[in-house]
Amino acid sequence: MKETHQKDQSAWSVFLIFLRLGLTSFGGPIAHLGYFREEFVTRRQWLTERSYADLVALCQFLPGPASSQVGIAIGLSRAGYTGAVAAWTGFTLPSALALILFALSIASYGEAMPQGVLQGLKVVAVAVVAQAVWGMARSLCPDVQRITLMVAATCFVLLIPSVWGQVGVIVLAGILGLFLFKAQEQADHDPLPLVISARAGVVWLGLFVILLFGLPLLASVYSNQTLALVDSFYRAGALVFGGGHVVLPLLQAEVVPNGWVDPEAFIAGYGAAQTVPGPLFTFSAFLGASMNEGPTGVWGGLIALLAIFIPSFLLVLGALPFWESLRRNVRMQAALLGINAGVVGLLLAALYQPVWTSAIQGPQDFGLALIALVALMFWKCPAWLVVIGGAVVGGFLGVVF
Repeated sequence: MKETHQKDQSAWSVFLIFLRLGLTSFGGPIAHLGYFREEFVTRRQWLTERSYADLVALCQFLPGPASSQVGIAIGLSRAGYTGAVAAWTGFTLPSALALILFALSIASYGEAMPQGVLQGLKVVAVAVVAQAVWGMARSLCPDVQRITLMVAATCFVLLIPSVWGQVGVIVLAGILGLFLFKAQEQADHDPLPLVISARAGVVWLGLFVILLFGLPLLASVYSNQTLALVDSFYRAGALVFGGGHVVLPLLQAEVVPNGWVDPEAFIAGYGAAQTVPGPLFTFSAFLGASMNEGPTGVWGGLIALLAIFIPSFLLVLGALPFWESLRRNVRMQAALLGINAGVVGLLLAALYQPVWTSAIQGPQDFGLALIALVALMFWKCPAWLVVIGGAVVGGFLGVVF
């Protein structure tokens, strides 16, 4: 047992463990956290139940993809900084490569692909986002105040459809949360098995802030498409609370109005992202590979992928030294309650625009979306199977109608 424990300390071993998870972890971020718990708490006993729960709480508290951030932190705890990179690479690589290949196939054979197939992917995306909205609303908006805040956030974003409108909703929701909600101080917990000095944490957080404010300034001064791409995807990764589906409206506001990615390709790629395992943030690799200008193909996909995940690395590394005290701050917890409600409203707005408005074009589309939603929520079919079925049915409907 001890020998296995020592072997698991190498970055290469961490990479192989997370590569297997990256190839098999279907079902979205909540399912990913379940896979991680089974692997690292029950099977390998790298973490205690309580310390794992604390780690999940930290990554839910931070903006960005929670499951990927948990993986980064676990890799860090086993093999230092190289372990963090190895864990992220193994978990992310399979889905990123699959989506880049899908983007290249659309670019090369898009006209040969039946239009109904792409339409089917877009329609199923309606059901996937609707399921996410419903599930998040049930858990994050359980009372009248948070439901009201959710609806207000939805209306605000629909009236001000821009990146800064979405960021403004998150900020306002957090401020309102300070006044509307009262969080409870949590009980004692096991310390996390992660050692990063407070000085190193300040450096990582400082770099996060410098990039968040410095990249837009550089992009405005230098007319460079690659720099603009990095700025847009870094900002999306840095400002999205809730991860997963919530990144959809931020990315849409960045790439579609600017003409970087066609609206049809955006929704089709989002549907395809449901068929692959691993983090949904790898949708960024599809977008980068689908760019109409600037870096595109494999190079564009890798740039977009790295840009959207860099904030996750910086935030995890920067927050870990301060989490023990931060998680006990009831005012921060109250603000997070408001932010979570605002996030659900943001996703609800995205369900309407662009997902619904670009996908539902007739009664057959509505019927297919309804069947897909029932398959996901009541028949408990896996998302990847529903997406493949939607593409097949969409192709058939495209021929018939």
